[in-house]
Amino acid sequence: MCDTHQPAASLAAEPARRRRIWDLPHTCHCPLVGVGLPLGVLRKIVTKAVGGKVLADDYEVHVGAVSECGHRNKLSEAVQKELERRYAVVVQRFRSARDSAALEALWVAAVASGDVPGPFWAGLSHPHCTLELQERMCRDLHMIQHQAGAATRADINRLHELEQANAALERELARQQQRSSAWQAERHAEQEQHASALMLLRAQLVGRDSVIASQRQQLEELHNTIPGLATRERLARQLADTEQRVHELRADLAAARQARLEAAEARAVLERQLAEARSALAAAEARAAQPSPAIQAAATAATGGPAVLAGTTAQRITLHGLLAERVLCVGGRAGNIAGYRAVIEETGAEFLHHDGGLEDNVARLESSMAAADLVICQTACISHSAYWRVKDFCKRHQKRCIFVDNPSVTTLQREIRAQA
Repeated sequence: MCDTHQPAASLAAEPARRRRIWDLPHTCHCPLVGVGLPLGVLRKIVTKAVGGKVLADDYEVHVGAVSECGHRNKLSEAVQKELERRYAVVVQRFRSARDSAALEALWVAAVASGDVPGPFWAGLSHPHCTLELQERMCRDLHMIQHQAGAATRADINRLHELEQANAALERELARQQQRSSAWQAERHAEQEQHASALMLLRAQLVGRDSVIASQRQQLEELHNTIPGLATRERLARQLADTEQRVHELRADLAAARQARLEAAEARAVLERQLAEARSALAAAEARAAQPSPAIQAAATAATGGPAVLAGTTAQRITLHGLLAERVLCVGGRAGNIAGYRAVIEETGAEFLHHDGGLEDNVARLESSMAAADLVICQTACISHSAYWRVKDFCKRHQKRCIFVDNPSVTTLQREIRAQA
């Protein structure tokens, strides 16, 4: 039963408020005052409490303040007020600890972060701070002070080394300053020499300008004595410009003549090639128009006589005696395209069509004309741009072309019969 009622008793025994500095054991006063308050702040508090200037050294001020914090007085109240003001944020954060375990966790986190003055005061003054936690906090702070002393000694040694290095650098700086002063004196002397030389050159320049002005005046006087000199000079300049222009035009003319000769030679070569190609094409069409005896006999037996075969050959589209295997129709009415196709395909030729750029790509017009043997241009249903494209292409490439004014199917039949 005693064990059962022990937690309730311990909870009831917990203090209801935070402890003041005079409520803490005397062993906590020394580390708390030494760590929680800087010496300058502590000296100001002691001076204000005693009402006069304190002549004691830092150690005596610390010892006196620690001894006075054992009981409530004017100095201990001032130290309490300063600690509360300085570490108010940390105290507020430690208020969230509801038991000694939570308070110990906050202290461990503070030690790990390296910020212990505020958490040391907030933990010692907390109502849930037990004797075990209080002893641990004092031990941890004692070891932190040892480590801080070792670090301070290392910092002092490092400071001595830095002071020695600084002295060496200062000596080197003094030597460099001496060198810089000597260099500046040399540069100053050189600048003075340059300034003297510059003044001399400026004087020479002024004299030269005076001579030039005098000579210009004499030249103007000479010009005034010679009648018509300005006109002759202007004419001389114009003559020089004209000769230069004539020289350039002669060079351009020679280049144009050379290009013309080269173009004539290339044209002659192309004409010979075209004549040879036409001759070869005519020979091939002639051979194709004369069927072999076996084919002629088979056609005679199939159609009832040689007259039918001759009639079939006469229906092919020809222009200047040349057969057209592929016929391109450019333009025309959209509703008559099927009729155009029937008329062309009745002759045995392949029908191609291009609307002149309405829906088809204009860039494909020349490739379509290049693939055709005969071009039929519906001039009434085609744009001006497509018309001139067709006309120019057929003229440059010697392409056979028929221009039809009426887009009807009967007009197309009539034109084809007229060319046959």
